[in-house]
Amino acid sequence: MATLGIHKDFLMEFARLERPVQKRVHEVFEKFQEHRHAGLHLEKLEKARDPRIRTIRITQFMRGVVLAPESGDSFLLLKVLPHDDAIAWAVKHRATLNSATQGIELRNDVALERATAGVRAIAADTTKRLFTHVSDKDLTRLGIDADLLPLVRHLSDESHLDALHKILPEQQYDVLAGLAAGMGVDDVWREVVQAQLEQTPPSVPQQVTGVTGDDRSVPVSEKDGLSAAMARAQGRIALISGPDELMEILTRPFDAWRVFLHPSQRKVACRPSYSGPARVTGGPGTGKTVVALHRALHLAQQLPSEAPDKSILLTTFTRDLASDLSRSLELLIPDAELRDKIHVVNIDALANQIVREDRRTSLSVITGQKEITARWARIARRLGIDFTDVFLDQEWRHVILAQDVRSAESYLKASRSGRGTPLGPLKRAQVWRAVEAFTKELRANGEWTFLQICAEAARLLEERGGERRFRHVVVDEAQDLHPAQWRLLRALVTPGADDLFIAGDTHQRIYGNRVSLRSLGIPVTGRSTRLRINYRTTKEILSWSTGLLTGTSVDDMDGGDESLSGYRSAFRGAPPQLVPASSKAEELAGLVAQIGEWVTAGVAPAEIGIAVRFVQLGKDVAQALERSGIGATVLGSSPSGTSDGVRIGTMHRMKGLEFRCVAVAGVNNGIVPMRSAITAEEVDAQQHREDLLSELSLLFVACTRAREALRVSWHGGPSPFLAMVRASSDR
Repeated sequence: MATLGIHKDFLMEFARLERPVQKRVHEVFEKFQEHRHAGLHLEKLEKARDPRIRTIRITQFMRGVVLAPESGDSFLLLKVLPHDDAIAWAVKHRATLNSATQGIELRNDVALERATAGVRAIAADTTKRLFTHVSDKDLTRLGIDADLLPLVRHLSDESHLDALHKILPEQQYDVLAGLAAGMGVDDVWREVVQAQLEQTPPSVPQQVTGVTGDDRSVPVSEKDGLSAAMARAQGRIALISGPDELMEILTRPFDAWRVFLHPSQRKVACRPSYSGPARVTGGPGTGKTVVALHRALHLAQQLPSEAPDKSILLTTFTRDLASDLSRSLELLIPDAELRDKIHVVNIDALANQIVREDRRTSLSVITGQKEITARWARIARRLGIDFTDVFLDQEWRHVILAQDVRSAESYLKASRSGRGTPLGPLKRAQVWRAVEAFTKELRANGEWTFLQICAEAARLLEERGGERRFRHVVVDEAQDLHPAQWRLLRALVTPGADDLFIAGDTHQRIYGNRVSLRSLGIPVTGRSTRLRINYRTTKEILSWSTGLLTGTSVDDMDGGDESLSGYRSAFRGAPPQLVPASSKAEELAGLVAQIGEWVTAGVAPAEIGIAVRFVQLGKDVAQALERSGIGATVLGSSPSGTSDGVRIGTMHRMKGLEFRCVAVAGVNNGIVPMRSAITAEEVDAQQHREDLLSELSLLFVACTRAREALRVSWHGGPSPFLAMVRASSDR
């Protein structure tokens, strides 16, 4: 049986082919699984840089490109292109081994030679050099080829490196991009080189060559050279075990995340075991959710055969996000029997189920925040205490529920760290009177809040002692969970190896729930990994969006600070558009015109998202689009137009979504940040700062939903946050 590898570029190009051509591609390459036959004519090319790169006929107009050594039974599928394009690509490229990982790489020798000459010409006009802080020895240790060092040494700024993205060997570009983004040599080694080495299957020798044929290679037999080199390039190459697996991959080529994980992602997701709770962090688009899904799959595959269904919990903050996880899990795990080992549900729904089972009745839940604060206001007036409704609600959520305070005596001793307004014993007694009145009123009406239900579910599980519902718990979007929800998660699984796996990014925290995982019995020290490569958003959009957070201090949920240093994008594109308008009507007209241009350019309406701060503006945008003949759907409301139209949602609703093009509208002074969402500084200075950070993170989340194009607009005065990002870019 031949060893067949698929390069991820092949899969992306296959996805864009017409159906009849896709069918023919599958027919041709399926035969490789049996072995090379006379009917599979691999054509050698004249003047090819690498004689092992051949082409094969797919149709009259399309050809495949294959790496096929002279002997042995290993093959790598590289490209499917129109005839002339396939020939042109094949003669320019060469397969080599990375000197650090011994994994296979592809390099465009012709383009690299031209680039070296061009970069030298540019460098002649400046003394600035991008990598003066890194020695040749360290670059070589990280896998940079000796013959590329002259090119690397002449790079004067990051834009020149970005221009080489498509022609440099991919792993070597990752190394250079990490160094250029501010990562240290040791950090790059761990995240790029060591992560790749650790993913090499144990059966593959650590020093195997036979692909490059140059004087840096350590000779080995052709029989296993290519096979081993492909095995060392996980994240870029998938090894196919048989015709069924080939069919499965080619059936859903756009879902490449199922097959190709970057080594840094695979290292986290597929680690055999963690000794305790583990965590993965990273900015938007770094693949945290993908890692969480693959971790759930890995854990399901390790379960003993007698393990019951729903042994693993995969959970997140909202019902919509849980639905997205469930759909993704169906793509990742076609095997329904294996998939049934994983229970997907949002944390509030799970808590509701636990309490409902205990009380054997349904629960009446107050879902509106306005109703909750109105009750606090009535209670404060009735008791004659000088506290605002917002203050009382925040004290109840961030201190009393967060610390599971159950008595006046406990509240007197409770820490109020992070709450800016100091309270003496008399003031605390007044607050507790209000809390007792509030909870008594809820009980009398048979009503609950979501957080109360989570706290009650955790209490029930703790009182039952050893009852643990799951063997493993995987959490996505963890940064928005409240301490009461974390206590429930802690109670659901026995402390120990692989108990909790946590994915989140505190830069995207939009609900102000600060926690200390360690204090909740979830220590992640020594088992925490940060992802740094954004696979969704262009560098231009990413740079602008991260500028929003410049100068802000964000905690890491474990007693330290989180940082976006080294965070970078794998793509380039157009810079964001910042569009002022003199009136709301003018802003809507400009927005409609831009949506029309995107659609005319070939972007499907469903691939366009519009983020707004409040839902009424979203409805106004939908009406304006429909009047112009463009369908639109307001997320979370009754459909306004066709179901496959432009998606419009509040910034909160956009969480976890992504689009080719995103417009963020109504970024006005007084709206972003929303005045009603900000605690007055004189009421609580600390909470005022926390609220501003939540609003800033909300805008950051909305902007980073975009993959290719971002448009930010306002009418009247712009948000002060926009002035902050301009100031950071000027420094």
